[in-house]
Amino acid sequence: MASDDSTPAMTRFPVPEHDELPEDLRERIDEETERAGFTPNVFSAYAYRPAQFRAFFAYYDALVEDAELEREEIEMIVVAVSGVNHCYYCNVAHGALVRIYGENPELADQLVANYRTAEIGEKHRRMLDLAVKLTESMEEVEEADFERLREVGYSEKAIWDIGSVTAFFNLSNRMAHLADMRPNEEFHTMGR
Repeated sequence: MASDDSTPAMTRFPVPEHDELPEDLRERIDEETERAGFTPNVFSAYAYRPAQFRAFFAYYDALVEDAELEREEIEMIVVAVSGVNHCYYCNVAHGALVRIYGENPELADQLVANYRTAEIGEKHRRMLDLAVKLTESMEEVEEADFERLREVGYSEKAIWDIGSVTAFFNLSNRMAHLADMRPNEEFHTMGR
């Protein structure tokens, strides 16, 4: 089930046909297609393993719907982590969401290249410091990292959410690379 622009959802595993999917997956994909105007390839790719599709998107929904973070902050974490991990799919797809939620057409590109030089405030820099440290050298995360976040106003639940988003997208980046997930053409121009 390719996107409307015929970009394959992934190249290393077969992409199931929409009409062959379990009903709940078809419904979720149809809802997303209606909302976005196209089917994001991550939905088509994860449909390869229906039980994992359900778990993946249930956790994703929990991360974005029940968070102490603003949606822009969540997407900033995703893009900074995906930049470190060189995840093409997430850099492009979530870069579009950073541009939309942040109302800034340049921010995603800055975060992908090097969040440390991005035009962001100290609060967001500290948030991304933890996310990238957890991604690159998790064994070095210490209490001082939490204190730095508390100093700029992050609650304990928000710090948990920073870690949860980071961990989830480290998993997502690795699966996207494994499957060679390809971003839809539509993502490249969204929010510009």
